Amino acid sequence: FFAAVEQRDRPELRGKPVIVGGVPPGRGVVSAASYEARVFGVRSAMSVTEAVRRCPDGVFLPVDGRRYQQASRDVMAILRRFTPQVEPISIDEAFLDVTGSRRALGSGEQIARALKAAIAAELQLTASVGVAAVKMVAKVASEMQKPDGLVVVAPGTEAVFLAPLPVRRLWGV
Repeated sequence: FFAAVEQRDRPELRGKPVIVGGVPPGRGVVSAASYEARVFGVRSAMSVTEAVRRCPDGVFLPVDGRRYQQASRDVMAILRRFTPQVEPISIDEAFLDVTGSRRALGSGEQIARALKAAIAAELQLTASVGVAAVKMVAKVASEMQKPDGLVVVAPGTEAVFLAPLPVRRLWGV
């Protein structure tokens, strides 16, 4: 999320491996890495020294917490337009219960498509969304097609969806 905000706000960084956190030659850890940096194996919580080794041409930026918090507030405000039942779980993730919104806004998939479109149009950010009847399954689904994915797991198909996945893919395991 931090890297996506940086790329949004600084167009010259789009398409480049952006690494947010500690800045070389200093010590520190990676807080976030763009998808371009992840190709090189750069991950959150990795030492900056290791990130430089893996991605020497990466663009290393310090954390700008205020900007990321504002972007998070903006995303959460959009989510709350679709349902008041928003449970943030991190700066860039939340569970939504859209059961009460379906009559007015359509199916879970229709709501997911609309909120993704609103985030893209209003904030110039992408969102990966998992739609499922169970939070844990929705979380796993949201991770399946990053960036900017949408995965729907129909009620009653959760076991079939989860069965082929390695245990490490389960949220919290």
